[in-house]
Amino acid sequence: MDFLELNTILEEKNFPALRQELAKYPIQDLAEFIESLDEKQAITVFRLLPKELAADTFSFLSSEKQTHISSIVNEEELASILDDLNFDDKIDFIEEMPAYLVKRILKNTSDVERKLINQFLNYPDSSAGSLMTIEYINLKKELSVKSALDYIRKTATDKEIIYTSYVIDNERHLEGIVSLKELVLADENAKVADLMREDIHFAYTHDDQEGVANLFKKYDLLALPVVDNEKRLVGIITVDDIVDVIEEEATEDILKMAAIHPTDEEYLQAGTLTLARKRILWLLVLMVSATLTGYIIRGFSNTLESVVLLAAYIPMLMDTGGNAGTQSSTLVIRSLILGEVTLKDTFKVIWKELRISILVGSVLAFINFLRILYFDAVGFEIALTVSITLMLTVIVAKLIGGILPIIATKLKLDPAIMASPLITTIVDTFSLIIYFYLATIIINIPNMG
Repeated sequence: MDFLELNTILEEKNFPALRQELAKYPIQDLAEFIESLDEKQAITVFRLLPKELAADTFSFLSSEKQTHISSIVNEEELASILDDLNFDDKIDFIEEMPAYLVKRILKNTSDVERKLINQFLNYPDSSAGSLMTIEYINLKKELSVKSALDYIRKTATDKEIIYTSYVIDNERHLEGIVSLKELVLADENAKVADLMREDIHFAYTHDDQEGVANLFKKYDLLALPVVDNEKRLVGIITVDDIVDVIEEEATEDILKMAAIHPTDEEYLQAGTLTLARKRILWLLVLMVSATLTGYIIRGFSNTLESVVLLAAYIPMLMDTGGNAGTQSSTLVIRSLILGEVTLKDTFKVIWKELRISILVGSVLAFINFLRILYFDAVGFEIALTVSITLMLTVIVAKLIGGILPIIATKLKLDPAIMASPLITTIVDTFSLIIYFYLATIIINIPNMG
């Protein structure tokens, strides 16, 4: 977004005009504007924001900007920011802060809130407990609709959502949910118990965030209650937090599929050594595993010496095999992540990929045969060898690409690690073995040096 007008006013140091202009922007745009400024300008602009607007904007800033602002503002300003933050945003903020700032933050909270914060910080990363908020409305089923609505009006200001209320008993066991719409439309003398739905979806505090995200997607949820092992309601997860989870999980899968160790740091913020360290391990593994192809080529040195032209087609065979395997693995990984394919569908995947690979491999082999025979003007045997190898390579590549992610899932590994680089390395090995053995049979030349 272009912030030319805001930057101009800021450079002129016309702070009254800047304050008025800032109030016209959505909080997401204000956060983006502050992110674009240097540290001194960022703190100046942040202090010009009205109190409530400042807290809302703060929750959209990067952890680096949040840390800088928190370390600069005085105790009163910091307390004001924290008071206006939603509880789940406050937890996310504290999790990213250095230890010295966490101590400063906790010093400005009440004993009750400090206890709650410490409890939330003890939930495992990427668990439902680490995502939830305590800012929800709970009702007793014995309440009348009138009493329930009065209670919602009284407490709604401090709650993150009010469109759904959670019905609990005296020991906080989750019994049902009721929507605000149902309460508003019902007779005021009716009981909450008469309106609540008992067939509800919920998560346990230690459930993995990816599974929680799948529940939101499957059932089109806007919020999800979180319970402990005794099914006592301890919090809720809202859809805005799940959007962040989906982005995080997608980013993690993309990085793994590119053989890069996942990181929470932004690309431009991460150090050169950090990024290099995240990449080098997988590159070393793949480099060492790729030496297999070198051994295979040396083992068939006599074949290559007899028909040097065979070497010209090695890159095409290896690239096509790698691309074919990547296509299959990408689709299967996506289906596994979305729950469209499960372990019990293994043979269905194999059968589907086999049929696809035969069709694709046959078409590619036929076109390749004509190209080599007429455009490259080489012998029939070489064209036949290359084309049959191509078809078999595509079949093997697609089967490997379809099976490996399922094997990873079976071994409780992220299927994304079985992606392009690893599959390409495996397929290259099979491709060369098939190629040289076919050459020794079809062209009738020696196979070993």
